Amino acid sequence: MWSSGRRVLQDLFSQPAVRSFSLTPSQNTVVVERWWQVPLSKVGSPPRLHPRRHRIYKLVEDTKFAPKEKMELILTQTVPKFGGRGETVFVKKSVGRNKLLAQGLAVYPSPENKQIFAEELRLLREGTPEERIQTRTGQLTVDLLKRSKLQINKMPVDEFKVNKEVVCRQFQKKLGVVIPPHVLSLPFESVKDLGDYWCEVTVNGLDIVRVPISLVPYEDPSADHQRQLKAQMQQAAADISEPAEEEEAAVVAVSAAAEEAKAGKDSVSQVSGAAEEETSASTQTSQDTTAPPSDGSKKD
Repeated sequence: MWSSGRRVLQDLFSQPAVRSFSLTPSQNTVVVERWWQVPLSKVGSPPRLHPRRHRIYKLVEDTKFAPKEKMELILTQTVPKFGGRGETVFVKKSVGRNKLLAQGLAVYPSPENKQIFAEELRLLREGTPEERIQTRTGQLTVDLLKRSKLQINKMPVDEFKVNKEVVCRQFQKKLGVVIPPHVLSLPFESVKDLGDYWCEVTVNGLDIVRVPISLVPYEDPSADHQRQLKAQMQQAAADISEPAEEEEAAVVAVSAAAEEAKAGKDSVSQVSGAAEEETSASTQTSQDTTAPPSDGSKKD
């Protein structure tokens, strides 16, 4: 009986253990080297290893904490936050394999692919206007400029003027678009008067977009200035409300006077009515007292 139970336990322990993939630790590569160098041995004989000294190692590299290399790809379409068609980008391997390559948004940088996109870039820069086409990024820039309006605050200094350099800086600050000076066209050299103006921007030498410009007074964004503006607005609202309150008080006074006059008229009419009643009563009494004697008294 004991031998049979022992045999069952041996069979259980002899079977290889099966573990789930979720419990299997990740496999990493560790590069080590011996702390003590092994001395050279004679030709044809094995090296002489010390039983303890040559079993000591030092760590050279652990791939678990090493920086991961990025994947180099060439974009076939404009991808937000990555770049436009023909640009070479370096992305994470997971992003490159699961998104860019899987969706056909990029290709590997093989010599053939590099040559194809280099030819496209050469035609875009040096080709004739008939051969050149607007890029996806250029088209997005054109659409952005068509629905944009540039507003410039006039600085409180006498030397301030709006010229080509100021407009380029305002484009980058307000709209986030980098406009080189050679692609910007202004109908004036410099201007300092408040008003509405315009400028023309040439995108990739193909499309010309007219962007309106407004030169407005300077606004101080500091907290003190905001408090002053708030106090001025409150004072203006109070000045507007005071005449309205006076007019309302005048209307109330006129209505009260009208009511008092009406009440006085009613009291006068009541007094006159009472006087008329008293007069009629006295007249009737006088008539009764001055009436002639009746015929019955004569007969008596």
